[in-house]
Amino acid sequence: MTGRDEAADLAAALGEPGWAAPRARPLDRRLAVDQDSVERGLASLVLTVIELLRQLMERQALRRVDLGDLTEEQVERVGATLMALEEQMTQLREYFGLAPEDLNLDLGPLGPLLPTD
Repeated sequence: MTGRDEAADLAAALGEPGWAAPRARPLDRRLAVDQDSVERGLASLVLTVIELLRQLMERQALRRVDLGDLTEEQVERVGATLMALEEQMTQLREYFGLAPEDLNLDLGPLGPLLPTD
């Protein structure tokens, strides 16, 4: 006997002979999925991760510059690379209609994911 038959038997025993198990509906009928909002949400998530990594790389580069670990050529290359990445991030945010604050996740009691300084 299946679970559905057991439920029907129980309903009949309780005096509900017309009871029928609820029909499962496809996911797209239960959720209003808008392709634009899904695309924007995914872009926001991906750009947030990229922005986090960019900020971490920038801090690491600044630390290495302060320690004197890099040659002048390396400092110039790192600086140019970080500026180009920041410019590309700005272009991607504009393309998807996102503001810089849209890329910062609120982690509740831990605070925001990205520093706000």
